[in-house]
Amino acid sequence: MIRKCIFFLLALMAFSASAQITFNTGSVQLDSDLNSINTRATANFSAFRSDLSLSFGVSSKKIDHMHTSLHMAPGEIYLAFELSKLSRVPIDRVITVYETNKKKGWGVIAKELGIKPGSPEFHQLKNNAGKNKNKGKGNSKSKGNGKGKSKKK
Repeated sequence: MIRKCIFFLLALMAFSASAQITFNTGSVQLDSDLNSINTRATANFSAFRSDLSLSFGVSSKKIDHMHTSLHMAPGEIYLAFELSKLSRVPIDRVITVYETNKKKGWGVIAKELGIKPGSPEFHQLKNNAGKNKNKGKGNSKSKGNGKGKSKKK
């Protein structure tokens, strides 16, 4: 029984480690936020695709192409659209730069697109990822209108 538990825990740890991607953005916090986005999106890719489609005005077909044909993880897809928006470069150009430099990491890709470390665009990228890391989780519950409970008379 103990052997089965140990095997299960090791398998779970291996699976968890494989879900983490090394984004190499040059920011530990941004890499962490992107891994959170990646984990959430992997759990419900359909909701993630809908969120991206609405947020960035792109077709689900384009997102599916990036995921299946280019083998981009969900966090990478999100990052590609953010870089496209912040650098004012078409997503197809971002994809071209990604394909050329993916082994070097997203920090190199961002620089190639004109987003330098420490620049206002880089800070905006970090802020946006931080805001979006929990988006679409579906666990926020409304507790009313925020005016407190009414008193019974």
